[in-house]
Amino acid sequence: MRKLTRTIVAALLTLPLISGVASAYELVMPTLDYRTGPYAPNGIPFANGYGDYLNMLNERDGGINGARISLVPCETGYNTKKGVECYENLKAEGQSGALVFQPLSTGITYQLIPKASVDEIPIFSMGYGRTSAANGKVFPWVFNFPATYWSQATVFVQYIGQEEGGMDKLKGKKIALVYHNSAYGKEPIRTLEKAAEKFGFEFMALPVDHPGQEQKATWLQIRREKPDWVMMWGWGVMNQVAIKEAASIRYPMDRFIGVWWSGSENDVLPAGDAADGYLSGAFHQPGDDFGAHRDIKKHLYDKGLGLGERDRIGEVLYNRGLVAAMWTSEAIRKAMEIHGTNEVRGKHVRDGFEALEVNEARLKELGLEGFTIPIKITCENHEGPGQVALQQWDAKAGKWNLVSDFYEPLRDITGPLIAEDSAQYAAENSVTERSCN
Repeated sequence: MRKLTRTIVAALLTLPLISGVASAYELVMPTLDYRTGPYAPNGIPFANGYGDYLNMLNERDGGINGARISLVPCETGYNTKKGVECYENLKAEGQSGALVFQPLSTGITYQLIPKASVDEIPIFSMGYGRTSAANGKVFPWVFNFPATYWSQATVFVQYIGQEEGGMDKLKGKKIALVYHNSAYGKEPIRTLEKAAEKFGFEFMALPVDHPGQEQKATWLQIRREKPDWVMMWGWGVMNQVAIKEAASIRYPMDRFIGVWWSGSENDVLPAGDAADGYLSGAFHQPGDDFGAHRDIKKHLYDKGLGLGERDRIGEVLYNRGLVAAMWTSEAIRKAMEIHGTNEVRGKHVRDGFEALEVNEARLKELGLEGFTIPIKITCENHEGPGQVALQQWDAKAGKWNLVSDFYEPLRDITGPLIAEDSAQYAAENSVTERSCN
């Protein structure tokens, strides 16, 4: 028996630390949701897509490398104070502690940035939050790939220039921004001001107060000023109200472009046929014609385990939550690979994010071939590729379609702004820029 025991122990010691064998260790992943309040129509599908993808990994694969995912929801109501309370209550949850936070709010993100380095928990503010967090030398715990608001703003300017017949044709044009009067809505203003200086167009910024139901005066001003193009940085009920108001003054929808948080089915359906032709930013495909969606239906909805309604799988914000969960789970998988264990902590997952590469071959393996752009994150660059496409609403077909290629951002505009803003943050918060050599 002693000889047999020694043999078994020796065999166990030769096993790899990462395996597909089920583990009692759980990977704690808080979800800061808002299923209530004026922003619930947009918060719910994102939360469903995020949770469904991770629950599918549990049902299909037993989690990530045999470690099951423990989703811990906390309702924020898109309220910054509640979001911070959720963070404080959940950061030490379970054996692993919280592995990553996805705030789904620029206001909450701003409050969590200084906490992340102290608590050693990465923040994944996917395409939102503080844009200068793209500078990994100053913000080692924050990741905002695949693109920032500033990159997206420059893509919209390029699209407008293309539609006008060339960037030189922007001179003398008038471009308005209708924005949510919050840290989120104000993010693109500096970028658009710089673009206006460079290309010679007139820029006007029009704030809309929370929650965005009162916009009559804003659209009357647009009718008076007659801007050639209108951009929108909105969220929740503000989006659908804006689109209906634009229709009421007969503003051409194919000259109205929303940020990627203003381009979901919830935003356009209330306006009916009048929303036809409306545009928005995008960094993934709409629809459910992908292997990952089929696996979600098979392993969750066929068993009554789905978080939402089956016929809403594939909506834009559902897919937004899904892609966020995919990149997060791949970062955790990478952390396990780097550290040789599936019992990872937040500090390990940060390393996984910073070494993350999800190329076209990996997307195919994940059942998401052609679904989104490949990304590669480095120590210096936490924004990733920064590429953005445009999608357009087809009211007759009742669906979104990508109508452009993915544009490269105008880094001659965004780069100096990121450097300036991150340097200011470092000075104000006594942060020493790290070396990435």
